[in-house]
Amino acid sequence: MKEAIVLLALGLFFTACGGNAPEQSSTAGAKPKSMVADTPEDDGTGYGKIKHVDLNDPLDPAMVEAGKGIYEMKCAACHKLTEQRVVGPGWKGITERRKPEWIMNMTIDPDAMLEKDPIARDLLKQCLVRMPNQNLSEKDARDVLEFMYFNDGKPVAEK
Repeated sequence: MKEAIVLLALGLFFTACGGNAPEQSSTAGAKPKSMVADTPEDDGTGYGKIKHVDLNDPLDPAMVEAGKGIYEMKCAACHKLTEQRVVGPGWKGITERRKPEWIMNMTIDPDAMLEKDPIARDLLKQCLVRMPNQNLSEKDARDVLEFMYFNDGKPVAEK
């Protein structure tokens, strides 16, 4: 008996909430504005405060050295300098696969990137572990980026 009452109540609920809908317009396939993502189209730079990076050619040896130190202290436990994945993906070739702005945004604010960036979300699906925020400054992130370019074989300036 209870089942019959519940089914009757659900039927009345759906009947009362439906109907009287206006006819569909010719844009029936278009999503309402409220369902469209309000994020800009992905330009490969990621989401964060870094919009442009001036790269050094050749690399700055002091920045490479500083970036290496940061890598050894904060990154090496999860990232190898080869293509091998440990916890996170290996760094070899990263500067060829991602824009420098994307790399810096990911190192400065991984939480925002994992929330908004489709590439970062795909990497999370592969690695299954969120990259922790290492609280890198913009300068630290730039030094790490310089070290990544060094790791990928870009030449360093003479001292």
